[in-house]
Amino acid sequence: MWRSIGFVALNILTVLGRDVSEVLKERKNLLETEMSMMLGRDIILSDSEIKANEIIMNLKYEVIDNGCRDPGVFNLSKHFFEYKEEIKKTTLYKIIKAMPKGAVLHAHDTALLDADYILELTYLPDLYVCFQEEYPLFLFSEDKPRSTCDTRWQLLKEARYSSGNVEKFDAELRKHFTIEVDNPKAVYSNINTVWNKFQQVFIITEPLFSYKPVWEKYFYDSLKKFREDNVMYIEIRSVLPQLYDLEGNIYDIKDTAVSYKNVLDQFKKDYPDFFGAKLIYAPLKFVNDISEYIKTAKELKNMLPTFFAGFDLVGQEDTMVPLKKYMRELVEAEKDLDFFLHAGETNWYGTDSDENIADAIVLNTKRIGHAFALTKHPLLLKEVKKRNIAIEVNVISNNVLKLVDDVRNHPLATFLAIDAPVVISCDDPGLWGAEPLTHDFYVAFVGVASKHADLRVLKKLALNSLYYSTIYDKDKLVHEFDIRWTKFIDSIVRDVNASS
Repeated sequence: MWRSIGFVALNILTVLGRDVSEVLKERKNLLETEMSMMLGRDIILSDSEIKANEIIMNLKYEVIDNGCRDPGVFNLSKHFFEYKEEIKKTTLYKIIKAMPKGAVLHAHDTALLDADYILELTYLPDLYVCFQEEYPLFLFSEDKPRSTCDTRWQLLKEARYSSGNVEKFDAELRKHFTIEVDNPKAVYSNINTVWNKFQQVFIITEPLFSYKPVWEKYFYDSLKKFREDNVMYIEIRSVLPQLYDLEGNIYDIKDTAVSYKNVLDQFKKDYPDFFGAKLIYAPLKFVNDISEYIKTAKELKNMLPTFFAGFDLVGQEDTMVPLKKYMRELVEAEKDLDFFLHAGETNWYGTDSDENIADAIVLNTKRIGHAFALTKHPLLLKEVKKRNIAIEVNVISNNVLKLVDDVRNHPLATFLAIDAPVVISCDDPGLWGAEPLTHDFYVAFVGVASKHADLRVLKKLALNSLYYSTIYDKDKLVHEFDIRWTKFIDSIVRDVNASS
């Protein structure tokens, strides 16, 4: 016994006898080693980038340090609706907006432009409206529609100008085109309430967007908006609705895809500096048999081999059919189609929606949409890194759709810390009034990433979006990115020198 007591005492003396400098050295080594594991560690900054980085980091430190002193002023810990306009006024936001951001790899086609844009569409001619108790119905038609209406069909322009107050009429109409509200925590008490509103917007706007002239205008204007936000390339997920026109023609979903391609070709002629777009066919996963979906996807690939990227299934994961129910069809299709599967967009652990991540991995998905629950699965996270499966992270979407209240707790922090294959994207920015990509980059950089994460992380995230895209000529795209990045860095340094 006395020998045991002596051994413990000796160890205590050894610990007590350590020099503080040794402890501090160990601390320093631990933190430096951890930093060396972070995403962006392989980026070597040029002299100009070092100068720009100092400017950017001083701005970032100011926001974080103020937040540490007074948590109440740290906007990014709040709901996105509470700060989205405020941060647009900041110098750091404006710098990130000017930054070339590479590609958007996770975005849904009819949720790209905001409620103000959709409201403008309601001023187009030949638009009829049926005001029901829950939400309005819309339809473009030469004559009064014959389809079911609980009240009566009327031309929207007549309803608007006979309302007696056009401004109030438009304000009420606009509410149907967005999930944004003044008091989101009270209105959206749980994830199902916000998803119900989210899905309702798609239902309401579908007859607006599926009018063929609007469909083409909307996609063209979306590409323009993303280009203005310094996005070079985009991969669009679409359910590919049937389109219609005033002559009564109904177009099948393959025609819808061709319409997309035609608009893209025209846009690239008008804006040769934009590198293009591709289509991911992404129908809703609410059916028991996806054989028709798979058949359509294969036909689209044969029809549009340079435009069609792959296949996905979408919808609220907690309430819709899990991937494992479609395993037979997906395994049979994987030799012909590339998958870009939504998985793990959930707070649950061990449920079907959570385990969709494992299904996506074994199905050899090229990228995983969201993967919010991935950090609960150390083995699956290890597999994602080993197989180099990109994680499409949509920080703001996860906040407004109630997966995370405070973005500082977002799993992206872990992904960045271990250099996981991450890309930043935007999901459905129009539905919550976000910029195409700048808001997501800003929130990820300031609100989620380490305080020490610097310009290298921003650059690596942009480059990752190019590396994990399906564009054929990546070398050309990366070369153009490097040119734009150099100009961006020079502009930061030049502006500071001019003001000093």
